[in-house]
Amino acid sequence: ARARGRVAHVQALGADAALEAHLAWGAARLRRSHGVILRPLRLRRWAGLAAGTVPDPAAAPDLLLCEGAAFLALLQQGALRRFAYELPNFALVDLAGKPATALHQGVAVDGHGAPWRLTQLVFLYDAERLARPPLSLLAMPDWARAHPGRLTHPPPRDPLGAGFLAQALYEVVAHPRVLAAPATDDNAALVTAPLWEWYGALRPHLWRQGRAFPEDAVAQRHLLARGEIDIALAATPGEGSAAIARGLLPGSVRSYVPTPGSIGGASFLVIPASAAEPEAAMLAANLFLSPEAQARAQDPAVLGSETVLDLTRLGEADRLRFAALPRGVATLS
Repeated sequence: ARARGRVAHVQALGADAALEAHLAWGAARLRRSHGVILRPLRLRRWAGLAAGTVPDPAAAPDLLLCEGAAFLALLQQGALRRFAYELPNFALVDLAGKPATALHQGVAVDGHGAPWRLTQLVFLYDAERLARPPLSLLAMPDWARAHPGRLTHPPPRDPLGAGFLAQALYEVVAHPRVLAAPATDDNAALVTAPLWEWYGALRPHLWRQGRAFPEDAVAQRHLLARGEIDIALAATPGEGSAAIARGLLPGSVRSYVPTPGSIGGASFLVIPASAAEPEAAMLAANLFLSPEAQARAQDPAVLGSETVLDLTRLGEADRLRFAALPRGVATLS
């Protein structure tokens, strides 16, 4: 009741048109149900969070959607409110079955963020142009040498670019368990040496000889759609199907993960400690965790995002809502 009539500002790092439309859908629902106005915000100082740099807390958004280095930086610097356990719909989150919702890159979330979708690094390719994509990152330098200019990735400051290098690191190290140890100045160079050797073999054969990179996932997807590259990265298994449904990629695009598997995580709704309207932000976060919003986000015609909810905790009508969702032509099975 205290939040009625309040204006909460939301910022989604790296949002594309589909995510912005989903936020607008949620804003309309929130205004109708609670009288709260959810207004999008694009503060450049907070956009820098994608590279893990926490800005001055002044003029912070009330609600932020982030993942990867951005979320980790906020967690480690104590810049977030601990609020998730207070959300009624948080009880539906599958913390045990989907551990990325509770542990982010080895750091306990502990209520400082509400997970709203699962992420997994997947690769998109146009099956009409490429019959056999490379099935591991170890194979990519040889593939790129044979197909120069047909592969690229966003820069490491982008979550997808960072994920690409992290996936490669897991594949090239002799014993992946060493990556579980905390990184230090003493061990970082030794542990990552195989990665930079691998990347040194790959980079000259990338799009534009590895001298330029698409700014983000949207720019990379445009390259795939125009036929300038053969392989693109995506953050969720359903992203390719969602792009096809919106006419952004041809219907011949398919997705796959490397044969060793791929890294995954979660994207979080967070409330900065300096937020001016935390109560309104909590109402918004709770809405995006609702079965209705989660099922809508999983629809490949909307986002194709995998839900964080435990479907066994839902009522029959909500379970049927998820069961009725189409899989999408490019979505991993």
